[in-house]
Amino acid sequence: MISIGTPKKNSATKIVLLGSGELGKEVVIEAQRYGIHVVAIDRYADAPAMQVAHEHRVLDMLDRKALRQALEEIQPDFVVPEIEAIATELLLELEEEGFHIIPSAKAVNLTMNRKGIRKFAAEELQLQTSPYQFADTYEEFLTAVEKIGFPCVVKPIMSSSGKGQSVVKQAQDREKAWQVAQQGARGAKNSGIIVEGFIKFDYEITLLTVQHSQGISFLDPIGHLQLGGDYIESWQPQQMQPVALEKAQAMAAKVVAALEGRGVFGVEFFVKGEDVYFSEISPRPHDTGLVTLISMNHSEFSLHVRAILGLPMPRIRSYGSAASCAILAEGNSTEPVFHKINEALAIPDSALRLFGKPEIAGKRRMGVALALGDSIEEAREKAKKVAQSIEIKL
Repeated sequence: MISIGTPKKNSATKIVLLGSGELGKEVVIEAQRYGIHVVAIDRYADAPAMQVAHEHRVLDMLDRKALRQALEEIQPDFVVPEIEAIATELLLELEEEGFHIIPSAKAVNLTMNRKGIRKFAAEELQLQTSPYQFADTYEEFLTAVEKIGFPCVVKPIMSSSGKGQSVVKQAQDREKAWQVAQQGARGAKNSGIIVEGFIKFDYEITLLTVQHSQGISFLDPIGHLQLGGDYIESWQPQQMQPVALEKAQAMAAKVVAALEGRGVFGVEFFVKGEDVYFSEISPRPHDTGLVTLISMNHSEFSLHVRAILGLPMPRIRSYGSAASCAILAEGNSTEPVFHKINEALAIPDSALRLFGKPEIAGKRRMGVALALGDSIEEAREKAKKVAQSIEIKL
């Protein structure tokens, strides 16, 4: 039997959210629907999830001492990481001490490191992946590129959201790719890189996979467009050959079960005809899954919270072809203002989420446009029109 206390009382059921961005904001909203007391943590004040949580704290989550102190003071029922920049080794220790890490400390620690998850998926679980080599020095990097061949993809082992990623098409590109990878690495520099063979895929997907108290469930595959490693558009459902979908689901189930725990996992694949290649996995709701805010009756965030709490999975009802498009801004501002919202939402079967991020320094995702259509093409076109209609004054 699942019991939930009262927020701000001694009986409160508490979730600590590590990372308070736009995805975390939706998780908080869903947790609030069940009367969960939420404490949102991030490295800066007024992050989106902090604006809807009961409490918030500002701290560097890579600081083991500060993070441990905060969690020991709060004593949450669930610790829910929302970003990668966390002292994940500490989460392994805390789980041993009785803290409930979502989906599991093993999943969070392993997936933040491309070397760890790639070796785990390809060598231990025997999932099909692109060929790859690791390198810690520039000399090792040159050797790795020679072994993989051109073109190849270069990424930092420790990074997120596509930072530090580039494609090497010829020998002249190598030095720049190495520098980009070093600059895009999270945490300590020179933490190593991965060189991957370039797969000439037909499309790539995110297969949202929910591990819950009753087993494993899959949502319809999500197609997406990324530029520079950043999500720009996503749509659902992505049409796939039945054999390819079966392969993707089998691979997703295998890796999710091995990582253990409960919650939503965003499993990414490259698809070429009936061939499916495992790419990456996030042990949390995925940015491409923002499309589920309009595509079905329960979003990925709703399902994540239900899985965390051990509640039964609901019956999923799809609303048909749906799409999302990121709303981007570039510049510097501590008080962005959004205009022409009326014009944007005059587009039929559309919706809008503005994340409420307190500042822009460079290029930043500030919201998402959502739309339904009679086809994926129509839904994508509508979502892009909504996004393009929004005017941001910095």
